[in-house]
Amino acid sequence: MKFAMIGLGKMGLNLVKNAADNGIEVVAYDLNKDAVKEADEYSDKVTGSSDLDDLLAQLPSPKIVWVMVPAGVPTNSTIDTLISKMDKGDILIDGGNSNYKDNLEQNKRTTAAGISFFDAGTSGGMSGARNGGNFMIGGDDKEAWKTIEPLFKAISEEDGYLYTGKLGSGHYLKMVHNGIEYGMMQAIAEGFGVLDASQFDYDYEAVAHLWQHGSVVRSWLMELTENAFKDDPKLDSILGRMHSSGEGKWTMEEALALDVPAPVIYLSLAMRQASLQDAENNFAGKVVAAQRNQFGGHAVDKA
Repeated sequence: MKFAMIGLGKMGLNLVKNAADNGIEVVAYDLNKDAVKEADEYSDKVTGSSDLDDLLAQLPSPKIVWVMVPAGVPTNSTIDTLISKMDKGDILIDGGNSNYKDNLEQNKRTTAAGISFFDAGTSGGMSGARNGGNFMIGGDDKEAWKTIEPLFKAISEEDGYLYTGKLGSGHYLKMVHNGIEYGMMQAIAEGFGVLDASQFDYDYEAVAHLWQHGSVVRSWLMELTENAFKDDPKLDSILGRMHSSGEGKWTMEEALALDVPAPVIYLSLAMRQASLQDAENNFAGKVVAAQRNQFGGHAVDKA
């Protein structure tokens, strides 16, 4: 099997290495020449490319192209460019954190061009991309899904992918997943915030480690929290400013439009927004910022 990966950032490059480790050939493209060089030198299964026409020329039919660039304008413009260059019967995958509404609009253009389009919500962070990710994949062409399913099976954790049906359903599911993630992260962070304000002197790394062994709240997020406290026992080196990629907000917009109450997700989003104004003494905010850095390599604001 052979496919192209466009976008060799912290997720795309790890996905390329994951695929190569599983015997899949990849043509790898990015505007960053150093990233292309790293991909090219990683394995004889990977061929670097600095030109989209060259990339497409190296693929067998039907061409399979995976776009893994930042959501919004970069993804939308890349997809529009590919629509003009790909052939009828080819397969295009958007694996970034796109808004499903963008995918619905793109699907009109891919369908008109005869290109099978899939939206793949990607979870698991950098380690998942490298060692076995979690994917939520929507797309209208069930026959084309059979063509790309072996790719997702190879790079996923066991039982770590799901074909969700209609185009848009993959990123919609990932959007809601991230809304849930907001609430879980906030709850963990607030708990440590209470501990930090208490009269007791806890070792937060030890507490997180304890809660990973038999506790009801054990989770990967708790493991990442433990890692963060191991690196910085009181998180003194960072500010409690919690940035976000937008999917929690999209989840709330959907909840409001559907008249579905989602107060925990709403409040976790509001707390992130509030942290942008008050980051100096926000210990819970530090915990969330540290968690985001641990799983996704997201930037933290240094104290």
